[in-house]
Amino acid sequence: MTDTREILMEKMADNLPVLRKKLKLSQEGLAKIIGSSRYTVMLIETKKRKMTWNTFLSLVLLFDKNEETAVLLRALEIYTSELDLFLNHSDFEKSNTY
Repeated sequence: MTDTREILMEKMADNLPVLRKKLKLSQEGLAKIIGSSRYTVMLIETKKRKMTWNTFLSLVLLFDKNEETAVLLRALEIYTSELDLFLNHSDFEKSNTY
């Protein structure tokens, strides 16, 4: 469970600059949308800070709403079928996937 989260968050951090630029967002613009600071986004992008699960979920929800970045999330194996099941499961407490 934790290993899967770590892998997904690492993949997101690795690809965050590309995904962000596809939406024509600055670090500051992205930070405002997800309720973070530009400094935090910069630290995540430069691998100086690990992203939290909440930040990851905020980013997934944002990028999944855009057709181009949604395709990338899946191609980069950031949005997996297991994550989709977790996000769309009606009772999170019963889900052992994440």
